[in-house]
Formats: sequence, C-alpha cells, structure tokens
Amino acid sequence: MPEPERKQHPVIAGLVALVGVGLAIGLLAGGGALVATRVLGLDAAETATDSAARQSMYLPQPEKTTASAPSTQATQTAASEPTGPVFTTKTPDTGISLQAGQTTVSPMQRIDLTGTYVGGEGAVLQVQRATGPGDSWVDFPVTVTVSGGTFSTYVQTGRAGPNRFRVIDTDKEQTSNEVTVTIG
Repeated sequence: MPEPERKQHPVIAGLVALVGVGLAIGLLAGGGALVATRVLGLDAAETATDSAARQSMYLPQPEKTTASAPSTQATQTAASEPTGPVFTTKTPDTGISLQAGQTTVSPMQRIDLTGTYVGGEGAVLQVQRATGPGDSWVDFPVTVTVSGGTFSTYVQTGRAGPNRFRVIDTDKEQTSNEVTVTIG
C-alpha cells in the first residue's frame, strides 16, 4: 500500500528556519560581547569594587618631619556650603594666622583661605563658620593640611550676608583668628 502523501507547510518551515538562524546569531553575539568585556576589563564586579575602593579615605596621623627642604605648597581641598572669611580680627596668639583672599563675593563664588601655622607642620586644620553673632562655631566640610608652615584652601557658600570663618587644630584645640567675607 502506498504511503499517504505528506502535506508540506513552506511558511511554517521558513519561520522555523528563521527562528533557528536568529537564535544562533544571538548566541554568537552574546558570547562575543561576554568575551570582549572580560578581555577589556569591563567586568561589573571589578568595577563596583574599584569604585568603592576609590571612595574610601585613609587619613594617617601627623608625624614630625625633618627640617630639610620645606615645601612651599599646601594641600588644597574644595567645599560647597558653608562660606568664607575676609576681615581679620585679633585673637590670642596660637600660632595660627588666617587670611581671606576676598572681602565680598557672589553666592557660591570661590573664597580663598590662606595662612600660616608656626610649629604646626603636618597638622590637619578644620575650617569652621560662625553660626550667629555669638561664639558658636560649626565645622565646614573642608580640612586643610599644614605643609612648610603654611596652608591654603578655598570654600564656597550661598549663605548671604557676612560670614565669619576660622580654622582649628582639633588635636591641640588651637584656633586661628576670624575672617569675615560678605556674600551677595
């Protein structure tokens, strides 16, 4: 007995072939992309680890150094919000002297703070801003390291009006004179 004739479905056969070719091309492209990311070092786990490592901060304890070849450069860090100083007022002589590079600035304009700290080599100074007419001071998010007996940094603030600044050696509880900068 002769076999029954099969009906061919050329459209279905074409679709199956198309899906098969698409799947093969997708797998090859995905594998190639995976190999390329590994070869180029774009591995997500490594990127996350490197990013986290760069965000951490280690601050060593200051150490005495020899007096040979003092550096003329001071460490400089930037900040946004609180503000900066300008006019100098006398305070008890602690060896820390602070000057402001500007007396009046626009909101968020750079205010340069420089000074000297005799005997403070390697000290980390915290910038502070007065919170009112009294003697209440809060830490501004800026620190600066003394190098060669000098220091230099800058601050930026949007707080309008007169802003009083000073620096403090938190290890020795010694403060500088105040400087006043008018914002606005």
